[in-house]
Amino acid sequence: MLVEEIMKTDVITMKPTETIGKALQLLNEHHIRHLPIVDENNYVIGIVSDRDVRDASPSIFDDSEAEEFENEIQTIMSHPVITVHPLDFVEEVASIFYEHEIACVPVTKEERLIGIITEKDMLYTLIQLTGTNVQSSQIEIKVKNIPGILPKVTQVFGKRKVNISSVLIYPYKPDSRYKILVFRIQTMNPMPTIEDLKEAGYEVLWPNMPGMSL
Repeated sequence: MLVEEIMKTDVITMKPTETIGKALQLLNEHHIRHLPIVDENNYVIGIVSDRDVRDASPSIFDDSEAEEFENEIQTIMSHPVITVHPLDFVEEVASIFYEHEIACVPVTKEERLIGIITEKDMLYTLIQLTGTNVQSSQIEIKVKNIPGILPKVTQVFGKRKVNISSVLIYPYKPDSRYKILVFRIQTMNPMPTIEDLKEAGYEVLWPNMPGMSL
């Protein structure tokens, strides 16, 4: 999945000379948490979060600090800004969020702002990729870490004509010779498929609750 498929293109921005008070107004009015700061060419030169603005806002109990609302937003913006390209992969952007501990990245093309992705967008995309947004059943299978194992396992699902919503693969930490395949299938009764998998010699890790007959 590409960034351009999930990014928001209607981006609320500010000029560097606009005020902190204006930033607070925009954040509250549009119910957003980040504001890219752009120059006259729409190049991203900074970014501010709701926390930046809140920390820089004067106390409601101290009239002497009221002039801070008139300070320019460029005095508190973070820069340089990490950006991504619309043709970057969403999975790569997720690693950027994690490595840099950020909650938002502007999307630029030819250095100009064209969109934005937030942590909420990333979370929703993860939900879509894992198939948890549709009615389905989850099956986890422990298999040997060898080439060609995935199509062999999916043949079992094909015999039952079960539709697969998503497939995830992750290492089996106790033993690198194995890996875990996580399937979400569009049926509320996975038992016949589980029985087929076990008959084919695969170890089903989930569902495998105490007292549950597989």
